[in-house]
Amino acid sequence: MPFSNDSLPPLEALTGSLRDFRDPQGSGLLARIEPFYRWQDLRRQHRLWSYSRSTDAAPTTFCAAKEDNGQSFTGVNFGSQDYLSLSSHPAVKEAAKAAVEEYGVHSAGSAAFMGNTRYSLALQQMIADFLAMEEVVLYPTGWSAGYGVIKALVRPDDHIVMDGLAHSCLQEGAFAATRNVHLHGHLNLASTRRHLNRIRTRDTENAVLVVTEGLFSMDSDTPDLAALQDLCREYNATLLVDVAHDLGNLGEDGRGHIGLQHMLGQIDLVMGSFSKTFASNGGFVACHSPAVREYLRYFSPPGTFSNALSPAQTATVLKAFEIVTSEEGRKLRAEMIGNVRSLRGELQKAGFEVLGAPSAIVPVLVHDEGLARLIASRLPTLGVVANLVEYPAVAKGSARFRFQVMAKHSKQNIDDVVARFRLAKEEAERSLGTHRSGAAPGDAALAAGM
Repeated sequence: MPFSNDSLPPLEALTGSLRDFRDPQGSGLLARIEPFYRWQDLRRQHRLWSYSRSTDAAPTTFCAAKEDNGQSFTGVNFGSQDYLSLSSHPAVKEAAKAAVEEYGVHSAGSAAFMGNTRYSLALQQMIADFLAMEEVVLYPTGWSAGYGVIKALVRPDDHIVMDGLAHSCLQEGAFAATRNVHLHGHLNLASTRRHLNRIRTRDTENAVLVVTEGLFSMDSDTPDLAALQDLCREYNATLLVDVAHDLGNLGEDGRGHIGLQHMLGQIDLVMGSFSKTFASNGGFVACHSPAVREYLRYFSPPGTFSNALSPAQTATVLKAFEIVTSEEGRKLRAEMIGNVRSLRGELQKAGFEVLGAPSAIVPVLVHDEGLARLIASRLPTLGVVANLVEYPAVAKGSARFRFQVMAKHSKQNIDDVVARFRLAKEEAERSLGTHRSGAAPGDAALAAGM
């Protein structure tokens, strides 16, 4: 049902952010986090907490789901990371079943001991060949690959120069490894150069790692990889590129922006995740040296001290890679990018601000966090699964919805999500306008646009 004046949420539920609770104070380690829960639960009570949802079936283009409060809904699904629709592909499912029959469900050890299988060894070689790199190390998750490669290679006196919008795993790994972390403006080559020049002017003894992504997931944009690699050579630095969101699904051959920018085999370090295109958990780091490979195996804590990927997971990713490199994969990429262009075009025709270049991620700016929360609360009742991203995951006042496109979305799915998203926004704007016009003096922040 549309919002009514009686059902409008209180100001506190429309304002504030997770950042407000990141550094709780007080002597009671557990008690001091209670204010976060009260704020979160207030949002939950008013259906403004749009996270921690669950699915009741496979996350296909239309699925049944539950909200965090347990309320069920069904809808067209633009909230799942299954870009080539491989998670329910019959051949992928059969590969997982066959691996379970052969190996059971558990790798039963770290990759540093007895956790590898013939599937994981074959997968390492498949990725190395696909990226024209010499060596590959597998990790239990993409997050652990990003964190682990930095924590293993960077020492406390080294330096990291990193795009300010880099993934959480990269930033957490950087700050865990060294105090010398230099965040530069997003995609700003001039800023990168200034940082490198400043570092090398005073420190020629310690190492420098430059970190970026092939496709940034909040803005759907990409850096100039050749220029970054050239800068690294000029300043005796090493380049790490995270290809979690573009590998397998962008470019005619699926090699993402590294392939599109003709940098295949020329990047120092490449890391990625299997959870976006390759139908499984897990991640990898690719390099050019057996020495680096072996060092990562034994000095990268998330890999060394975590159980290896299960046989079913590695068999799943291996089969997904086989499809990605086949003619079928080429067709799936064409279907996906066709859907992307269609969704972006329809959203723009409907008056929405769409960011970046065509990719499986279609970010739609709403700006106002309160308005975005009201839209998100309305979408499930309209039959839409879509993810709200708000501060501090993005800048304050830059709230957005991140629509994630699949190869098997239909034209009807696209038409439906645009029409329903527009309706949700119109209802939220009317309700928020009423709320603001009737705001009490204490609600000045809401009336001013929060």
